[in-house]
Amino acid sequence: MTTTGRVSFVGAGPGAADLITLRGARRIAEADVVVWAPSAVDAECVREHARAEAELVDFSRVTPEEITDVYRRAAAARQVVVRLHSGDAATGGGVQEQHDLCVRLGLEVEVVPGVSVVAAAAAKIGRELTQTEASSTVLISPESSELVSEFAALQTTMAATVSGARTGQFVEKLLQGGYSESTPVVVAYKVSQADELIAHTTIGELESVVKQHKLYRPTLFLVGAAVKAPTRRVSATATGSVDEPLRAARPTRWSRRAASRIATRTDEPIPAAAPAVPTTPSAEPNPAWTAVEEIQQSVRRPAEEPAPKPKLTVVAAEIPKPPTVNASTSTPRKKPVRKPKRSAN
Repeated sequence: MTTTGRVSFVGAGPGAADLITLRGARRIAEADVVVWAPSAVDAECVREHARAEAELVDFSRVTPEEITDVYRRAAAARQVVVRLHSGDAATGGGVQEQHDLCVRLGLEVEVVPGVSVVAAAAAKIGRELTQTEASSTVLISPESSELVSEFAALQTTMAATVSGARTGQFVEKLLQGGYSESTPVVVAYKVSQADELIAHTTIGELESVVKQHKLYRPTLFLVGAAVKAPTRRVSATATGSVDEPLRAARPTRWSRRAASRIATRTDEPIPAAAPAVPTTPSAEPNPAWTAVEEIQQSVRRPAEEPAPKPKLTVVAAEIPKPPTVNASTSTPRKKPVRKPKRSAN
């Protein structure tokens, strides 16, 4: 528990539960209260990392005033709160206003960045958005922005999150800015999630594609020459039925030396090959949870009480007693005074 309470704004990534960062997973495991929206963040992300006794607050079912009360309670009770945001918490989601509010309340505030939706979409299609020959800047336009046409005039790659219901207006502004109808567009909806949709189209066909897939919620559109799908070249021999023998790799000097060293080692017995056991994909452990398991256990496990330090028994040093003089109570006897003898004359 902190001395003043802490609020961490954590970017949960584009949606997949295993795309959260290790730091973000640790912050969730430490939290007393987790504020999140199930429609934006995968429930598995919270279920796998949050403590069983943690309080879960659905952000979509509470008012801004109630969220403020959560922050006030954290400041008063010194609680640890995590506010989960989809994508990257450092680049959107209204974090700035909440961040400043928590600072005014005297809380420790932290922003944990995450994998942005733009980065996840670009990785999915295998395109580099900042190619020198295609674009030099990626412009991210919020849904309420009225400057789409001005951004389009720059003729750079644009990443815009727009409501599917407003796709027609978005297309008009792109054309007004100077984009042609043949400009490539990538439609990315719920990237990295189970029901994700990635579609390659053009500005001229964008509205029809959105209607075809019934996309009415906010959707990411990547616009520009950089997102054009690469053309695949298939050789004539690849489609033939002639099986060519595989050419063995030529061993190098290093590989021969390493092989000779391995062959001469006799200190370790060679383990017998284990019989192959057919496994299903669902039975394989998820490497994402394996990577953070140690972090989770170290946070969830109650802190081990340090061994009690031995009590220091202060032993008073013995004060040396002053030498005692045994006084006698009897009066000392006086020696008789001898009188001088008189001489006889």
